[in-house]
Amino acid sequence: MAERWIIHADLDAFFANAEVLRRPELRGRPVVVGGDPDGRGVVSSATYEARARGVRSAMPVAHARRLCPDAVFLRGDFAHYGELSRRFRAILRDLSPTVEVASIDEAYLDATGLAREPGPPTAVVETIKARLRAEVGLTASLGVAPNKTLAKIASDLRKPDVVVLVGQGGGAAFLAPLPVGRLAGVGPKARARLAALGIRRIGELAAAPPVLLREVFGERGPALALRARGIDDRPLEPDTPAKSRGHERTFARDIGDLTALRRALRDLSERTAAELRRGGLGGRIVALKLRDSDFRTIGRQRACAARPTTPGRSSPPPRRCCARRWPRRAPPGSGGASACSACGSVASARWPASSTSSTPPRCATSASTARSTSSTRASAPAR
Repeated sequence: MAERWIIHADLDAFFANAEVLRRPELRGRPVVVGGDPDGRGVVSSATYEARARGVRSAMPVAHARRLCPDAVFLRGDFAHYGELSRRFRAILRDLSPTVEVASIDEAYLDATGLAREPGPPTAVVETIKARLRAEVGLTASLGVAPNKTLAKIASDLRKPDVVVLVGQGGGAAFLAPLPVGRLAGVGPKARARLAALGIRRIGELAAAPPVLLREVFGERGPALALRARGIDDRPLEPDTPAKSRGHERTFARDIGDLTALRRALRDLSERTAAELRRGGLGGRIVALKLRDSDFRTIGRQRACAARPTTPGRSSPPPRRCCARRWPRRAPPGSGGASACSACGSVASARWPASSTSSTPPRCATSASTARSTSSTRASAPAR
């Protein structure tokens, strides 16, 4: 049986470098793509010159400007980025029949059996990098490993424009010294709980008793334990349908009026619901994300019974999330020193053909509604 090789390709500082690509005079300068530095908004992408000054993605643009006042601040052009992403994906699909797109700027490629000789697919890696430069004008960092978990972590270790190889059987040793936060699914709260138990490195997580991992991660504990040991048998999923739909809104000023937030929530909900109806989608999970004036983000979600995405009807689950769980200490805004971003998300799936109703469940609408202060999203569970 051929050795399994997965390549994770991650475009370097994609949005920012896409702007430099069409404006060569910006090469070598700090460039930040995001909102208005005099208003609200967050950093979407920054060149490595800006990152060297402390600028990071998701940072308030106003804070980025204080860190790097000489940076060039630009608003995003997603039509341009989408075209470059299409070319990036085309290169990968030209090299392998099995490509899983993870986002606009990253994808997995199954390189199993593509090399003529045993060992890592060196020629495929070199071809990807050469064609990206020649046909797209961009660079990418590549992780080459026996599975998705290892390849993803490898590509992110030494950016930009590098190749990191994890050999067959070397996954556990590669992961052991890395912080547990490198593993997908280990967020800030889990990291804090693990730290309290003396577990800070992936190697320590791999050696932890199964009962402890179940206590921290629930049903995901066994799967995370395997990945901490470098074991991940998940296949690539080509052409996976989008798992979310949503809209967001950033307020120009902090908003503390619950009535105003509900109005914004309804508007975002209706927009998301309309998008779901057009796609014949439905769902049952509504999620609301809020960002307060201290730029702290909180998220809530609620399952709801299936109801039609009827325009103009109120959506109790997101409204309850907004009314009962809104932190009173700081009003929402968005971007800058204060940000209010609320996002609603609905777990949705293609409406079953066997259903007697022609209308997708209303919770999809509700989910959209959830994004009162910043965004609304609907997501579909894997099928």
